[in-house]
Amino acid sequence: MYKVDLNCDMGESFGLYELGNDEELMQSITSANIACGFHAGDPHVMRKTVELAKKYDVGIGAHPGLPDLLGFGRRFMTCTPSEIKDYVMYQVGALREFCAAADVKIQHCKPHGALFMKAMEDKTIARAILETIHTIDPKMVIFALSQSEVMEEAIKMGVPVAKEAYADREHTESGSILLTRTGAQINDYEEMAQRVVRMVKEGRVFTHDGKDVAIKAETICIHGDTPGAPALAKKVVEALKESGVEIVPIKKIIS
Repeated sequence: MYKVDLNCDMGESFGLYELGNDEELMQSITSANIACGFHAGDPHVMRKTVELAKKYDVGIGAHPGLPDLLGFGRRFMTCTPSEIKDYVMYQVGALREFCAAADVKIQHCKPHGALFMKAMEDKTIARAILETIHTIDPKMVIFALSQSEVMEEAIKMGVPVAKEAYADREHTESGSILLTRTGAQINDYEEMAQRVVRMVKEGRVFTHDGKDVAIKAETICIHGDTPGAPALAKKVVEALKESGVEIVPIKKIIS
């Protein structure tokens, strides 16, 4: 039986600004990456998102980013490893207390945006994040691209790590992704869903420039701010189930 986790970035509204449709998406996914206030989210949104995840029995993950509300955490910043550790510790700690209040636990951590991309290629940043996560909870799973510094360092350190692929981002030949979507918007949900099925069952994906490459996918990401994300999520779930793939939280795949 094939198994895969579906994760989504959640809780990215802020104050009067609403982003995404968290409750509708919660009904399709198995793991939620909850923004912790640096790139998006605020205390009220964090609390509500944790409560939604509990309501729909969705695994909770911290989604720490760089301190960049204006740029939604997708602008690269020069930070020392010590600064990265403090940023991650601060954000995960905040989410952990909201989880404690709701009597749930943090399952995983997935860095956001520029912090995620930088860690995938920079061993020093990767180690800073991994060391912080290991200090907080040695059993916490971290999400990473299969060919990345985070994946390699996590294996060396014994940190549980899940291989992540994307439903709504283009992959590259090196195993990375393009940070922003290509094209005006994604609207062929059936095609996107079948691409996910192929990644999970065949371990293959077509890159942004048309090359057919190998990929490993234990968790599939759908971004909450992708146009039509709830519709895409439903189509992915439908296609996976029709193909005999069981959709489960990452903790049931990564022990």
